Amino acid sequence: MAGLTGVVGLAALGGIAARDDKPKADQVSDGQPSTNRQNVSDDGGAAKGGTKDDGGQDDEWSGDDWSGFDDRSGKDGEDRRDGKHDEKDRTKQVPCDSDKLIQAITFANNKDGGVLELAKGCTYTLTRNQDGNGLPVITENITLKGEHTTIGREATADYFRILNVGAGGQLTLKGLSIRGGQTLQSPMTADPATVWAPYSAVVRSTVSKPTAAKPAATAAKPAATTAKPAAAAAKAAKPAAAAARAAAKPVAAKAAAAKAPATATKAAPTATKAPTATKPLAAAAKPAAATAAKPVAAAGPAVAPLVEQPGFTDGAGVLVQPGGRAEILDSELLYNQSGGNGGGLANFGSTRLSKTTVAHNTAFFFGGGIFNAGVLQVDESKIKDNTGIIGGGGISNGAARIFTEDVDGGSVWVHKSEITDNETLGFGGGVLDVEGTTTLHQSTVSGNTAVLAGGGVAVADSQLTLKDATVAKNSTAGVGGGLAVAFDSVATIENSRIKDNTAGFFGAGLYNEDSITTLRDSEVTGNRAVGPFGSGGGIYNTDGGEVSLHRTKVTHNFATLPPGGISNGLFSQVRLDDESVVSANRPTNCLNVPECF
Repeated sequence: MAGLTGVVGLAALGGIAARDDKPKADQVSDGQPSTNRQNVSDDGGAAKGGTKDDGGQDDEWSGDDWSGFDDRSGKDGEDRRDGKHDEKDRTKQVPCDSDKLIQAITFANNKDGGVLELAKGCTYTLTRNQDGNGLPVITENITLKGEHTTIGREATADYFRILNVGAGGQLTLKGLSIRGGQTLQSPMTADPATVWAPYSAVVRSTVSKPTAAKPAATAAKPAATTAKPAAAAAKAAKPAAAAARAAAKPVAAKAAAAKAPATATKAAPTATKAPTATKPLAAAAKPAAATAAKPVAAAGPAVAPLVEQPGFTDGAGVLVQPGGRAEILDSELLYNQSGGNGGGLANFGSTRLSKTTVAHNTAFFFGGGIFNAGVLQVDESKIKDNTGIIGGGGISNGAARIFTEDVDGGSVWVHKSEITDNETLGFGGGVLDVEGTTTLHQSTVSGNTAVLAGGGVAVADSQLTLKDATVAKNSTAGVGGGLAVAFDSVATIENSRIKDNTAGFFGAGLYNEDSITTLRDSEVTGNRAVGPFGSGGGIYNTDGGEVSLHRTKVTHNFATLPPGGISNGLFSQVRLDDESVVSANRPTNCLNVPECF
């Protein structure tokens, strides 16, 4: 375990999405701790009703007058009466000039949208911003079309994101490269091991004292210290320590006394998000929810909105606010860096990526490539070479708590896509899901790396479906080289392959903790738990977890310590049907698995 204790989080600012205010069309909440909220303009200097000058002459984007758009309001009134526009009339060409592009978007926002054809092969370089956005916030139905066209931030300019889609706005990108957005601001420190300790007993042990008497309480202590700048978190630290200690009790006690309270309490955060203050980091474990509920109620929780809100630094390339929509087609999100979540894209609304590459992006918290708290569809795309420092190197659906509330994941569907060579210091090198739903269909997750858990995929309190998918050649220094399923999650793996993954400790193929995982018509093969204490090369099941295998093969897996195939802990269950095969694993096939030796 000592090999995981020295993980040091990198400098970051931005915070997990705050959820204290109701969503507004003209505001993005500031998730930064110990500071007042900051607004992000939702109209880019042009009000939807035309109350501001159409040219945006009063904002800092104002430049020379440009007649690139003709005002056709008096000419096509007949065509506009039914709410439809002639495509030709709505399409305007934008010269290779960033000021012209800004003015064109401002005009389109004032004129019920439009299609903007950008110059072929042009690079629109943005040097200034308004309220943290390089281009006006999209408030209408606007399409940006290009051909080998780039929109990027000047490297020496102030920090700002490239695009922001506001509530009610709809953005379509075609044939564009969005590059160099950066929302990093004043540095703050977060330790991935401390962030993730509440979600896994194994990770808790890496941040506990040598006595290991109270691992969860020890994990909660640095969490309270880290969150000290946030007054609310500091207030909750004391009762949270008692709650966390309950999580460290034996599995048998937890199963007998805590399962029902956890289920009963789980629904509460949906209606009033304040109870999630009992979640990590301060109140480490779900079984302690009943213990922690009383102090939280006494604090007088405020009612929060039903949708998640973005932080001020989320989404360096593209931010989609709640109520916003985006389609990104045949495009690229490259070399963007977020001080919060979502290096390339942060989606809190509804977004579809098709035939798009998201690469070389960084998030100092979650979602190096993509962060999602809304509805996300990815098809025929590549998510590669991204870094999420705390979790979700490629895609993060939701986020664990750091300085503010955790963020519930939304819905993610990935189809015929590749998630490769992404990395994180925490959970989920390729894909992370926290309290959301993720489906990977006919997709490949390969070559990803996580230091703590889930080199390929990690889920916590989530629903995961793999269908005709491949999870291969991923690695972790901790547990779950291919998949880490933890914290009362449910995973269904059908007609899929988990192969050639490596782990430093347990479950090189699949690590299942306090969760239910079902494998059907699948293969777990060639995985290796190679550390000095490595065990369960194929599957490692622990902490009351349940694993069921139907017509599934667990073969040719290796571990330093037996077994190499399937390791099943006390108070946990592994079920094999008559058509499943566990063979050719080294040094042995199974431990504590009925009818398997």
